[in-house]
Amino acid sequence: MSTAREQPIFSTRAHVFQIDPATKRNWIPAGKHALTVSYFYDATRNVYRIISIGGAKAIINSTVTPNMTFTKTSQKFGQWADSRANTVYGLGFASEQHLTQFAEKFQEVKEAARLAKEKSQDGGELTSPALGLSTHQVPPNPLVSANGPPSDEKLFRSQSAEAPGPAERERLKKMLSEGSVGEVQWEAEFFALQDSNNKLASALREANAAAAQWRQQLEAQRAEAERLRQRVAELEAQAATEATQVCEEGTGQSLEQLESLVQTKDQEIQTLKTQAGGPREAPDAVEWEETLQKVQGLETRNVELEHQLRVTEQSLEEARAEREQARAEVARAAQLLDVRLFELSELREGLARLAEGAP
Repeated sequence: MSTAREQPIFSTRAHVFQIDPATKRNWIPAGKHALTVSYFYDATRNVYRIISIGGAKAIINSTVTPNMTFTKTSQKFGQWADSRANTVYGLGFASEQHLTQFAEKFQEVKEAARLAKEKSQDGGELTSPALGLSTHQVPPNPLVSANGPPSDEKLFRSQSAEAPGPAERERLKKMLSEGSVGEVQWEAEFFALQDSNNKLASALREANAAAAQWRQQLEAQRAEAERLRQRVAELEAQAATEATQVCEEGTGQSLEQLESLVQTKDQEIQTLKTQAGGPREAPDAVEWEETLQKVQGLETRNVELEHQLRVTEQSLEEARAEREQARAEVARAAQLLDVRLFELSELREGLARLAEGAP
């Protein structure tokens, strides 16, 4: 934790990485979110440090020395090697502008550290090079305030800014080169994941919109199905009532009329037969012929009435069969509506599961 003698002169936010100490090729992220990275100046010791705190520990505590170099490896990523910490730090920024600002400030702090070291070696009066640096105002970070707990102060204990030897410089250059390859791979994976996340978010929005549309259509079709079901029930009841009334009235009247007419004709036939079979005096041939013709006509009429009765009964049976067929058609229509409603319900549940399963 920085002390009261240290003040932040520039702050920004970036994703912090450190080179993997085992492979020296891959980057290890310090966290899932961007962190505040600040340049601090210690006026008492006349040193500059880059500090970043994640949670309750220091992620970066790097003293800037004149021989350090900040390298831009992409439009939004930069890195530098710290021989004292024996690691390479990497920063991923939200834009190229933020990366440029941090790199420019790194160069200024590096030059200020060089001047401070020269004056210290010459024994001259130590001035505050930080006074000439433009500050970038950001909201104060509670983790780097002067009122922080004393227990964290040891995390930022200053280290001497001695230059590393040639072998160390070669090793750091190799580490930096290997880290660049891993950073490019990480950056490619990061942008691929970001693109995939955008596609998934777009697909989720489309699925939600489609689900809402299907939900509205389902409600409309449910209402229409209910209305059709009620209409079918009404038509079925009305058809049954009308068919029953027509059959009962028509058939009842026809049968009664036919039976009455048959009985009347039977009585007339019996009367004529009785008259024809009884004692007669000098029967008239013409009258007898007429009587026979009437009997034959009545018998023919009786046959016709019986045929009409059979036709009427057949028509009644056909009307009943048509009514049963109409009922069967209504039942099939109701079953078809139920199947459509079930399919729409399954589709809505599938879209809901898709929307819930999408990230």
